[in-house]
Amino acid sequence: MKLLYLGDVVGRSGRDAVIDQLPQIKRDLALDFVLVNGENAAGGFGITQEICLALYEAGADVIVTGNHVWDKRETVSYIEQDGRLLRPANFPAGTPGRGAAVYATAAGDKVLVVQVMGRVFMDPLDDPFAVLDKELTRHSLGGTVQCIIVDIHGEATSEKTAFGHHCDGRVSMVAGTHTHIPTADTRIMTGGTAYQTDLGMCGDYDSVIGMDKAEPLRRFRRKVPGGRFEPAGGPAALSGIYVETDNRTGKAVRAEPLRMGPGLIEAWPAKA
Repeated sequence: MKLLYLGDVVGRSGRDAVIDQLPQIKRDLALDFVLVNGENAAGGFGITQEICLALYEAGADVIVTGNHVWDKRETVSYIEQDGRLLRPANFPAGTPGRGAAVYATAAGDKVLVVQVMGRVFMDPLDDPFAVLDKELTRHSLGGTVQCIIVDIHGEATSEKTAFGHHCDGRVSMVAGTHTHIPTADTRIMTGGTAYQTDLGMCGDYDSVIGMDKAEPLRRFRRKVPGGRFEPAGGPAALSGIYVETDNRTGKAVRAEPLRMGPGLIEAWPAKA
């Protein structure tokens, strides 16, 4: 199975780039399943129904979110209607939406997607390790599902790396999101799980993690309240991970970064 996961889509610049370029990427790589993090797609904070529908139309199969999932009030009710929009599974019981679900590819293969949120420098949610283990008691890689993709939305690289080792051999891919900066550790772990600590963002890299530079620089230098953060509006780059899995075991046989556009050293999956 051929998979693509694109990191946090930030603002209009990022979502326009994904909507414009994803259809061709999907054709060129003959992708079976596409995952997108969309929690910053609406003005840099949150996501809306309209944006979800546009990303699905462009080729996204599932959209995950994170700590900004509720920044647009409409999402609280909309997420109950959209089975392809996920929020972290370790939110408290009774939170709207779901954090894990099984999806079918065009070929009929089943893909389990699970999102959790880290707790280091983040909100004190339920234990993401325990929540993931509970989901994996319901599904087995290469058994009930042919592929398992896990997103850990977190700040600390140590926590995300530990989580990757916790999942190794039991899932097809673990990818981190949230920091908007791509890490250079794309690899297949010893148990056969593809891993990258953070996918980076789909947005304008001439920025401070997707925000126009002026206000973040002012806040760092003066430490007093001021204007609001606004997404940078320049040309956007795309950043994510491309993974191929073994059809029998569900484990990764190939993992490469995908980066394209201004502000990044470009990387494109080499031809097999």
